[in-house]
Amino acid sequence: MPPEPLEPPASLERAALARALTRVALQDRDALQEVYRRTSRKLFGICLRIFGERADAEDAMQDVFLTIWHRAGSFDPARGNPVTWLATLTRNRAIDLLRRSGRRPTAPLELADDVADSTPDAEAGLIAQDEDGRIEHCIQSLAKSDAAMIRTAFFEGTTYADLAERAAMPLGTVKSRIRRALLKLRECLT
Repeated sequence: MPPEPLEPPASLERAALARALTRVALQDRDALQEVYRRTSRKLFGICLRIFGERADAEDAMQDVFLTIWHRAGSFDPARGNPVTWLATLTRNRAIDLLRRSGRRPTAPLELADDVADSTPDAEAGLIAQDEDGRIEHCIQSLAKSDAAMIRTAFFEGTTYADLAERAAMPLGTVKSRIRRALLKLRECLT
């Protein structure tokens, strides 16, 4: 008899997570613990990238899981991947909290490629789980500067205005480049 796999395939993991979210919508605390156990590392990575400081990211995570508790009923497993839904909810909630605090990330856009870290980040983990790397493949097919803008805007939570300021470009130019890049991504993914 062949040995059992160490980890379930991604589709089984997604199905288990979708079931747990359905139970969270019914106010099942054990299900919320399961969602936390399965996703907290990835979601914390998103918060940490947006806030940059561990304490702020931890506060944001608490708020994110309160939001998941209250909004789990809006997740529809027939319409999407639970990891994508959770990542989007986390990103949006963290950006809202960052804006309310009045702070903005200040690291220049040019430094994004210089950060050395051998461990996979939250973005890489989400991409690997979601559609077997198709998104990453499509992002890599973009021009390097457009790919950096997409990653910074959508995975780090930077606003278009902040991107324009960091890149010393007019806001309209940044918006146009991101829109064209998103159209290319859509074409690549379909």
